[in-house]
Amino acid sequence: MAGLQMWRLLVSGVSGPIGAALVPSLKSSGAQIVRLTRGVTHAVADSHEHIPWDPAQPIAPDAVSGFDAVIHLAGESIVGRWTPAKKEKIQQSRVVGTRNLAQALAQAKVKPRVFVCSSAIGYYGNRGDEVLREESSPGTGFLAEVCREWEEATRAADVSGIRTVQIRTGVVLSPKGGALGKMLLPFKLGVGGRVGDGRQWMSWIDVQDMVGAIHHILKTDLVQGPVNTVAPEPVTNAEFTKTLASVLSRPAIFPVPKAAVRLAFGQMGQEVLLGSQRVEPTKLIASGYPFRYRELRESLQHVLKG
Repeated sequence: MAGLQMWRLLVSGVSGPIGAALVPSLKSSGAQIVRLTRGVTHAVADSHEHIPWDPAQPIAPDAVSGFDAVIHLAGESIVGRWTPAKKEKIQQSRVVGTRNLAQALAQAKVKPRVFVCSSAIGYYGNRGDEVLREESSPGTGFLAEVCREWEEATRAADVSGIRTVQIRTGVVLSPKGGALGKMLLPFKLGVGGRVGDGRQWMSWIDVQDMVGAIHHILKTDLVQGPVNTVAPEPVTNAEFTKTLASVLSRPAIFPVPKAAVRLAFGQMGQEVLLGSQRVEPTKLIASGYPFRYRELRESLQHVLKG
């Protein structure tokens, strides 16, 4: 991917599946990468490759001045039972960290030309078969509330004149962990199956298109505000599990009942595993992003090859 030569980029969340794929691609395009990293020692932080930060604390504007773009991917994983402590970590890591970063960028002497911040299609809540686009209203539930606050936390950067983009990400299909990694073992063992009745919609995106979409957003000045980063063809959970089993040459005959999902995962299971979001990438398509993987089977074959 070309077009970012000599750009100086600040990136958080580099250790996650998206960050792990994004950073090498940015480097190969000629960009200089500086990582915004928790727990970095002062000795390492003195290099030109890392800036230490604590998302719960304000950031000095001088520390984030002079970047062409800032890509903020960091946040506590939503996987796991949502105890009160876990929910607080999810909310604080996303909302407070984003607000502190956005305020520092707004006050920086040399502001970035673009600020790209993670969000999620959880913004829309559980919406059944409704087709959801960027202008669709927010939903209800814990994740929807967090996503609304998360996006609002970028406001300081936006009002300061920085082009600000919130990427509402679906299920990212990656060979390095993430949601797909957690699904693989039962399917490889032949004990996979749909979740609940399987009619809930899953909006997914291949990790290569996730990376490509971020490159596209960085280079396309007219793209701003919320952007649905999902493939053009969402599938139901039943179709997803059937296709995954087929690609793995395994059966998918062991459905997980809704009651078992709620018992095992509580509110997280209800909102994430049983929730339905049929999302369209309207802005990406309108702005000319050429999806590499539009169909699920092709993406899974790519991700699972070897």
